[in-house]
Amino acid sequence: MDFFIQKNDFQEEENLKVKVYLFNFFFLAIIMILFFYLMFSYTQYDFNWSNIYEYKQKFISGFLTTIYISFFALILSFFIGLFFAYGQNSKIILLRFFSRFYVEVIRGTPLLVQILIFFYVFAANIGLDNRYIAGTLILAIFSGAYISEIIRAGIFSIQKEQYETSLSLGFTIFQTYRYIIFPQAYKRIIPPLTGQFASIIKDSSLLSIISVNEFTMNAQEVNAYTFSTLESYIPLAIGYLLLTYPISLYARHLEKKMKD
Repeated sequence: MDFFIQKNDFQEEENLKVKVYLFNFFFLAIIMILFFYLMFSYTQYDFNWSNIYEYKQKFISGFLTTIYISFFALILSFFIGLFFAYGQNSKIILLRFFSRFYVEVIRGTPLLVQILIFFYVFAANIGLDNRYIAGTLILAIFSGAYISEIIRAGIFSIQKEQYETSLSLGFTIFQTYRYIIFPQAYKRIIPPLTGQFASIIKDSSLLSIISVNEFTMNAQEVNAYTFSTLESYIPLAIGYLLLTYPISLYARHLEKKMKD
């Protein structure tokens, strides 16, 4: 029973022994392989991977494009989120209102609609024709709203007494945030922040509607050329999993580290 049952208290997860971990890992892998094998064996679908293999370069190209777009969107979205987190608490009322308006509009509307409006209205009016740059900006603006809320929630989770005590000790507001608030808020926002970064990668698939040749767009094109739907989209799912799973693992590692 030790191989299947482990005491797991609330918010306290004990490390598994290596042999127990490996046993459960391979046991689950066998179950999942059998499950998918049985499901696919009754679909009466003839897989033809040779057609897909001819377009391997297209998959690789799309995969790399997704990485580039997600990477730059990730960096930009952090600075956008940081700015609007500050803006929501600014003493300038207009900036505070605009920051709140931005967060609510972005979070309350579908990304698909935002991509269409931003690209065909805003980007067209300012002469931004490059779909890759526009797509990166759209992703960054979209994700920035969520990151703004994550940062704001992290800062507001610090007790007000600490802020007031630091001011009474002669700290300036900058020093208070620099030495008291941010070091504590940082530990609390890192786990949800990494989760948001994983979402950027998946959200980048929607850029295919403005013909950005990222991973999903290229898979759709391969499907159109070969009529091999499952063979085109299964590598797509595996590719996104390869990108997001390490981030999820890192987020769990950070959560555990923060508790220690």
